Amino acid sequence: MLAPLQVVDSFLLNYNVGDAFVVVFALGLLATLPLRSRQLTTLHVIVFGLVFLLTPASAMSVEGSAHLLGSPFQYKMFGLLLLVVGPVLYASAKR
Repeated sequence: MLAPLQVVDSFLLNYNVGDAFVVVFALGLLATLPLRSRQLTTLHVIVFGLVFLLTPASAMSVEGSAHLLGSPFQYKMFGLLLLVVGPVLYASAKR
């Protein structure tokens, strides 16, 4: 019989850090929307843009085909996109 941590570990071995960041980003984005604070939402976008860019590419390596994005380069480009869009949305938010 498998221990609970072994079940979780066997499930997580199919994913990389980039996939986990995308899921946490999406859940966090959904959590900020009911607050109706555009500034808070854009700060969330900017922080995750930095996280995607500063995470080493080796942590986002893709071995299998069950990943959200195809390569570490795509995760980095997603982070760059978030860093470009975030400040624009922040500047256009009501003060």
